[in-house]
Amino acid sequence: MSNETYTFNAELRTATGTGASRRLRREDKIPAILYGADKEAASLTFEHKDMIKAQESEGFYTHILTLNIAGEKVEAILKDIQRHPFKPKITHLDFQRVDAAHKLHTKVPVHFIGEDVVTKAGNTVVHQLTEIEITCLPKSLPEFVEVNVSGLVAGDSIHISDVKLPAGVSSVDLAKGADHDQSIVTIKANKAAPVEDEAAE
Repeated sequence: MSNETYTFNAELRTATGTGASRRLRREDKIPAILYGADKEAASLTFEHKDMIKAQESEGFYTHILTLNIAGEKVEAILKDIQRHPFKPKITHLDFQRVDAAHKLHTKVPVHFIGEDVVTKAGNTVVHQLTEIEITCLPKSLPEFVEVNVSGLVAGDSIHISDVKLPAGVSSVDLAKGADHDQSIVTIKANKAAPVEDEAAE
């Protein structure tokens, strides 16, 4: 895991409902909810400028975050982010508390390496999945899962079961049975370019 930390200041809010949320957004704030760890859900508010910057980093979606709420530091993961349909605005955030003794159920991104080798050989890399759903204890949460495609040729594919997940990390799909072993990536041959008639002069 990366040593980079993600800490954000949040305020508790008492006013809830559609009207209150609209007022917050007009003030450039984002309404949010924090739940989980067998505790009562808390309604929060974040500064929009802080979150709009944070969401540009992949780690915002995959790291354990520290929320500074009225002086109390709470560890959480981002579970959902809602955006305005056409404006560059975040409209709502959902966070889940992290308990060191309880497993997380989340998604981590797939990082593909060696794609240049495949494309230079005249093939196309087709991504079937860009995230893998996993469960693990917070201490084992990976930033991403790496898939090396450099040794693949046309017709080859890599499934979830082919990927070596970090120690303590399990695939949610594979736990459902072999028929849920989805393809992550496949390699397709590019169509051959038409051969020119060299005899024609």
